Amino acid sequence: MRRIFLYIIIICTYACWSCADDDTFTTSPTARLSFSKDSVKLDTIFSTVGSRTYDFWVYNHSSRGLRLSSVHLRQGNQTGFRVNVDGSYLDNSLGSKINNLELRKGDSLRVFVELTAPQNNRPEPQLVEDLLVFTLESGVQQSVVLQGHAWDAIICDSIIVSRDTLIESRRPLVVMKGLCVDSAATLTIRNTTVYFHDKAGIDIHGTLKTDSVVLRGDRLDHMFDYLPYDRISGQWRGVHIFPSSYENEFIATEIRNAEYGIVCDSAELLTTRQRLYMEHSVVHNCAGPGLQAFNSWVGLLRCQFSNTQGDCVAFYGGGVVMEHCTLAQFYPFSADRGAALRFANYHGDYTYPLRQMRMTSCIVTGYADDVVMGEALEGDSVTDFSYYIEKTLLRTPALEDTINFKGIIWESPNDSIQGKQHFRLVDEEKLIYDFHLDSLSTAKGLGCYD
Repeated sequence: MRRIFLYIIIICTYACWSCADDDTFTTSPTARLSFSKDSVKLDTIFSTVGSRTYDFWVYNHSSRGLRLSSVHLRQGNQTGFRVNVDGSYLDNSLGSKINNLELRKGDSLRVFVELTAPQNNRPEPQLVEDLLVFTLESGVQQSVVLQGHAWDAIICDSIIVSRDTLIESRRPLVVMKGLCVDSAATLTIRNTTVYFHDKAGIDIHGTLKTDSVVLRGDRLDHMFDYLPYDRISGQWRGVHIFPSSYENEFIATEIRNAEYGIVCDSAELLTTRQRLYMEHSVVHNCAGPGLQAFNSWVGLLRCQFSNTQGDCVAFYGGGVVMEHCTLAQFYPFSADRGAALRFANYHGDYTYPLRQMRMTSCIVTGYADDVVMGEALEGDSVTDFSYYIEKTLLRTPALEDTINFKGIIWESPNDSIQGKQHFRLVDEEKLIYDFHLDSLSTAKGLGCYD
């Protein structure tokens, strides 16, 4: 029994000593904090638009507890940084600081950082910087650098174009809810990058003409250090051409990271009015189709359609002329990807006469063994299904058809140079693609970058 009491006394004494040790704090100037990061570097953001939340850890690796007299932003509330230290916000009304924190030995604090930067009245992104200063009871000060870049933009909730309008701006244009062109109006966009917020897109009832334009999502931050959101599909809705819309022209225009690139609704097939013409343009990295056109006259010259979960291009009826285009189906986010090229005279229960589908000097390739799908209704009442392809590389089993196909390079997975080997760069980890031809490619003189 005595031994039991002795053990209890020893254990209690040790516990009390441990608690007492845990409750001791030091003011020695040699006792310092440790940080998981010496600096927090935020992605570029648009001025007045909040960033995502970043975080880091503060550790006490010393043998005793540390008291923090204060944590504050060196420049107060002037830079737009917002900080939360272990659940407590730095109060701007008190000089962007909090006081009297305790950090026991072996313990840690988590710090969260956000930025909403003010307008800087400059055309280029500007550095925004501050110091988050930790002042210990000993008087020692330690700091973490907070850095970001803010870019002044024209931010619009919704844009409705009801009369002929020109948009040309060195500053980026950010559309939060959508852009709509009325049926009696023509919108011209030149030399501008338009950023679309999630679910926002372009609805064209009239006419859209673009020249030297980029249409993309508005996220400038990164999913991972090596992967910006700009390389992730489905960041915004895309471009929708309604039945009343004709004579749309996209010149030197890039559409990327959308749910779909361009969808062109069925309309009256007028030989004198083209629905869509594209030249030196790119549709890349879509979560749906790149270009899907129903019963429409479409002209494509030196265009790239690449990496779409749906078909890169799909034509259901109408009339199509493609010259020197690159159709590259290397969509990275799903094995259930569409074709590089699809043409048909029906879709679902509807028939669409394919008056003409002419392709010249193009490249059509991808991961699958067959990325070309020509689909026609069968039977006595077959509607028009007219197509002709010449001087083109096609990744599809070779055919003996010399009427509809002439001068074809029939690509096979067994070829020494095939698929992604035609191109300068297909980085499947960092999702970086350059569809200029590699020096070893057998497709010299073909595609949009010949």
